[in-house]
Amino acid sequence: MNSLARFLFAGLLLTMAFPFTACCVTDPMPLWPQTAPGDTGAMGEEKDTTKSTDGRVAGKSVIRLGNVSRPTISVSRPPREKDTGAAVIVCPGGGYHILAMDLEGTEVVEWLNSIGVTGILLKYRVPVRPNRERYDAPLQDVQRAMSLTRKNAKEWGLDPKRVGVMGFSAGAHLATTLSCNFEKRNYDPIDDADQLNCRPDFVLLVYPAYLTLEKQMDVVSPELKVTRQTPPTFIVQSQDDPIPVEGSLYYYRALKNAQVPAELHLYPVGGHGYGLRPTDQAITRWPTLAAQWLKGMGILEVSK
Repeated sequence: MNSLARFLFAGLLLTMAFPFTACCVTDPMPLWPQTAPGDTGAMGEEKDTTKSTDGRVAGKSVIRLGNVSRPTISVSRPPREKDTGAAVIVCPGGGYHILAMDLEGTEVVEWLNSIGVTGILLKYRVPVRPNRERYDAPLQDVQRAMSLTRKNAKEWGLDPKRVGVMGFSAGAHLATTLSCNFEKRNYDPIDDADQLNCRPDFVLLVYPAYLTLEKQMDVVSPELKVTRQTPPTFIVQSQDDPIPVEGSLYYYRALKNAQVPAELHLYPVGGHGYGLRPTDQAITRWPTLAAQWLKGMGILEVSK
């Protein structure tokens, strides 16, 4: 069985394992008509890099997709009777080296569908490109994904004013970077889609990484320039996360100082990389809090 077949088969098994159902899942849609901006060629075969010795989460394995050179989005709509018209672009984590495509991707999309939200899974470029910031190529990908989503909003049954972004770990840093860098694109526009707004309407960050400087954890990372126009943000993390919780704390403070509506949930234990797989730890109940926040923001109201 080749790597693509293993990836699809694993996704099928996970869909069977979770009680969430999707109405319609599209084939992956390329973000770029040609080679992605700044890339000079493939970086090796795209494949699941998981080894037998790699850790499991909640007793299940994790797909660790590596060598992504052709970024895509895949659209998964909820059942018609639940569809709110809202959408979320999902950015899996993986330290900008790999993408946890099931744990922080397909499973998250299934959960979004269960609360009436269209999930748009972003497969962005990894690993870090030589001589570029770690977030540089992924930021191009997520900016492009947001604009393509708005361009296709009518066809996909979406409200273009209720399109958010959600990320985990490095993917949360990517989502945050988008929320602070939308006025100017990180690439030269290539078509009409790039004339559309790429600002997310709301942001969800789960155990975010890289929000502050490594050696000055009370200083927000320079690429994260919070302003009054930064979108409303939901954050969840635990105190025992190996990624310092100060990132969430000081980023939240920056949001508060800029008068950006924000909600922060901190737990004493939980570690890192749990996705939304339920365990006996309280932090894995965060999806309920996130859904309540979305409802309170008016995101889950059914379009008229």
